[in-house]
Amino acid sequence: MIKKSILLIISFFIFQSGFSQIIRTKLPDTISNWKSKNKVGFDISQISFVNWNAGGNNSISGLLKGNFKRDYEADKLNWSNELIMRYGINKQEGQELRKTDDQFQLNSTVAFRNDTISNWFYAGKLNFNTQFYNGYAYPNNDISISAPFSPAYTFLGIGAEYYKKEEKLKFYLSPLTLKNTLVLNQRLANEGAFGVEKATYDLEGNIIMKGKKSRTEVGILITNEWETEIYKNIMLDNRISLYSDYINNFGNVDVNWQIQLEMTVNEYVKASLGTHLIYDDDIKTKKQVDNVQVLSGPKVQLKQIMGIGLVYEFKKKTITTG
Repeated sequence: MIKKSILLIISFFIFQSGFSQIIRTKLPDTISNWKSKNKVGFDISQISFVNWNAGGNNSISGLLKGNFKRDYEADKLNWSNELIMRYGINKQEGQELRKTDDQFQLNSTVAFRNDTISNWFYAGKLNFNTQFYNGYAYPNNDISISAPFSPAYTFLGIGAEYYKKEEKLKFYLSPLTLKNTLVLNQRLANEGAFGVEKATYDLEGNIIMKGKKSRTEVGILITNEWETEIYKNIMLDNRISLYSDYINNFGNVDVNWQIQLEMTVNEYVKASLGTHLIYDDDIKTKKQVDNVQVLSGPKVQLKQIMGIGLVYEFKKKTITTG
């Protein structure tokens, strides 16, 4: 009888343990297909002189920058989104505050492939570019030569993309891309800035018809993105965009090429060196001649940036509970 009682008690505990285990069981956590990456930084440079025989002006410069990514990756579908923001200023002794960098860029690419082996995707791409604040041909800071949404560029097209995740390599070819140029500042639109149709004037200089605030083109777009570690703690980010309009001067290529080197000092301190080259036949350069802005033909635009500063980077993978 005692043995039977002990067996019943043991059986009861085994049953309770098994029942309890079933109640507590849950599906394991799974990693979402969404990934996010956020990077913010601030570069600063300063130089000052006290009784310096060689001469020089005190100056200080600052550059605030941010890069935010939201990517969705599945077996056959990729959706990449990126927001880039930069704004820099410089203050030099004896001069007013001047802008040194200004960028607002949004990129979004949706890509689909037929199988999970191929690196080729059917893709659609959206790119938007503008700036935060007015630009000037210094020392003239009264009449702006650019402004927010003056210009603003939008590229929207479909094509094919080669994407190799392991090598962080992307190559995009679109035989059908719509390019739209906005110049919402009416004064700049009247001048025909950035390729829009300028205003029509009568013999007395009065405006008969205002300049158009937009221009639409259809052409071919080729882009390439490649990120790699060329040496320990030295990352190279290469981006190039080539566009040619089918109707107006086909074969005349607009070039937008950026190369960025990022050197890691420690987790939070990084040095950067970059170049940005632009050539667009529709952008006429302006220069100051006796305090008067004079238009000249299109030229290669080149910007070089070097700095060291604080960078904070945080990544996030969304966890979903089954």
